[in-house]
Amino acid sequence: MIYAVDFDGTLCTNEFPDIGAPRHTIIDFIKKRRADGDKIILWTCRSGQDLTGAIAWCGELGLEFDAVNDNLAENIACYNNNSRKVNADFYIDDRNFHFDFTDENFLRQTG
Repeated sequence: MIYAVDFDGTLCTNEFPDIGAPRHTIIDFIKKRRADGDKIILWTCRSGQDLTGAIAWCGELGLEFDAVNDNLAENIACYNNNSRKVNADFYIDDRNFHFDFTDENFLRQTG
C-alpha cells in the first residue's frame, strides 16, 4: 500500500508557518505502516525552508518517507510519467479525517 500523508493539521496541529504539536496517533499509525513495508509519501503544500523544517521535525520523531511531494520512483518508471497528482492508495489529510487510526477494524482493512 502507498500512503500520502499531509503535514499541517495532520502529522501536527495546524500552526503554519510554525510547526504545531505532534499528533501521535497518526504519527504512530504511519510509522507502523512503514515498518510493515508500506510506502509513505509526505504530501504537503510546504516548500523551501518550511518544507526543510517539516522534514527535519519528522525525522526527529522517527518518521521516514519514501518520497516528498513526489511520486515513488517505481511509479514514475512504471508509467513513464511523473504526474502532478501523487499516486497513493490512501490519502491522509486533516480535510478527510474519517477514520480512527487506533481502530483495529481500520488497521486490518489498510494493513
